[in-house]
Amino acid sequence: MLVSFFGSQEDIILVILRTVLTVLFAIDSVALIVVVLMQQGKDRGLGAIAGMATTSDTYWSKNKGRSKEGNLIRLTRIMAVIFVGLAVVLNMNF
Repeated sequence: MLVSFFGSQEDIILVILRTVLTVLFAIDSVALIVVVLMQQGKDRGLGAIAGMATTSDTYWSKNKGRSKEGNLIRLTRIMAVIFVGLAVVLNMNF
């Protein structure tokens, strides 16, 4: 019955694939928003404008990759790449 509605078996597979990718895109979008909102602000005030208050030698800046904030930044980058990739794939006319 579905084959007669969509035309062929390949059309059914494409509709299912597009639906799955759309659901993944929506989940990634919401998760990306949540992860970005969980991050702390990078506001340093007027000291950043004047070149003061550099944090290049602090303990946190040296171990940023192992901290919660470092993990959130890494997760944001991964999810952003997935977001853009899914957006490009879903924009194709197949």
